[in-house]
Amino acid sequence: MKTWKKLLLMAASLYLVTLLILSLAWMKHLHLAAGWKTVWSVELEHKARISPEAHNATLKKKLKSLQPKGFYIVIDSAENRLYLKKDGVTLKEAVVSTGSGLVLEDPNGQRKWVFDTPKGEFFVKSKIQNPYWVKPDWAFIEENEPIPKRIEDRIEAGVLGDYALGFGQGYFIHGTLYTRLLGRNVTHGCVRVADKDLEEVFKASKIGTRIYIY
Repeated sequence: MKTWKKLLLMAASLYLVTLLILSLAWMKHLHLAAGWKTVWSVELEHKARISPEAHNATLKKKLKSLQPKGFYIVIDSAENRLYLKKDGVTLKEAVVSTGSGLVLEDPNGQRKWVFDTPKGEFFVKSKIQNPYWVKPDWAFIEENEPIPKRIEDRIEAGVLGDYALGFGQGYFIHGTLYTRLLGRNVTHGCVRVADKDLEEVFKASKIGTRIYIY
């Protein structure tokens, strides 16, 4: 009988301890939940206090900090516009021509060219006055002419205007004889500019000047 009472007492004690542990755990859960609710409420209240004007001002400040310093060139290939800028201020705006987007395939089917102006950030890699054009293979294929073997037969003068700014992979911002086509997407990827407009851009640029094309 004493053994039975002892077991009953132990079981009751274990039940009370378990109940106490569960109660403490539940109280801790309520405390954490209340804490998270408080943090969330403070965050929402903070956001609510920020006006749209203040938010926009913050974004403008961040964008301004990313703005290039000194001279740089921006080309809008959709609107065919070139902008010469310095510290965010537009100094020159010019109408240009950019890539047509047309595709040319080699008759033997081994090569294909897409005549798009590349997009992204570039740098002026070369500055040339009175440039001449070294015609690539596609220029002869486009005109249904045989591709010459001698480099001398590829050189053509006077078609790139008075100035050229090279920015890699054979692409240039250069002058043009076809000023009537400015404002249209008609080039093989280069950016054509009237010589009178390109002169100012050419003189303001140096090797390393940034070019942004979109």
